[in-house]
Amino acid sequence: MATTAEGAGAARSDYFWQRMAIGLAVFIIFGFLQFALRGFVDPVAAPWWVHTHGIAMLAWLGLLIGQSMLEARGNLALHRRLGWTGAMLAIVITGLGIFTGIASLVLNRFPPFFSPPYFLALTVVEAIVFGLMVWAAVRRRHLTAWHRRLMIGATIVILEPALGRLLPMPLMIGWSDIPVALIQLAVVAIIARHDRRKLGHIHPATKAIAAIVIAVRITIYLLAMAPPVAALAERLAGG
Repeated sequence: MATTAEGAGAARSDYFWQRMAIGLAVFIIFGFLQFALRGFVDPVAAPWWVHTHGIAMLAWLGLLIGQSMLEARGNLALHRRLGWTGAMLAIVITGLGIFTGIASLVLNRFPPFFSPPYFLALTVVEAIVFGLMVWAAVRRRHLTAWHRRLMIGATIVILEPALGRLLPMPLMIGWSDIPVALIQLAVVAIIARHDRRKLGHIHPATKAIAAIVIAVRITIYLLAMAPPVAALAERLAGG
């Protein structure tokens, strides 16, 4: 009976990560979709690299859900094989994220409520941190608790673009990092709540994700004020 109870508890934990992946995917897709449906962007007029980046992100979200389902169903062999595909996809997304940010500055396609230095710091830092977190998750693929949390954490870090299309960003010039960080930390809090129920304490990986979320927002803010970053951004933007 004890073994059965433990198995049921493990299954519930697996399904928690599946629900987290689905929830994040739905939230991100909704953020972009409602923005387009409200007429704030013309998908047809967007450059090819914007579409490529979007397709790569959809592939990432689909893979995140698929991997969590495979794990929940015990198909670990396919989960591991697809994991390397996810690692390669993360590299592509990181590169595309940096390229998209720079190209947007050069073509003056970035949001008007962001200064060029802030937008450059935002896109580059988030892309790099996403890639590093996925890399760390792959390195810890044999430590399931760390691996799961870091993969979800990497996706939490890149919630900002979706949040930027849901929050009233033009009204929050200069302090948008605060609500973005609070929402991201609220998602981390869901994981922390699960940790307490399942483990009796908050897992170190969950604490690490919270620290990374805060560090990312602070780093972006500080880099945007750094003279070298400002000079580069203005040069890219043709200022």
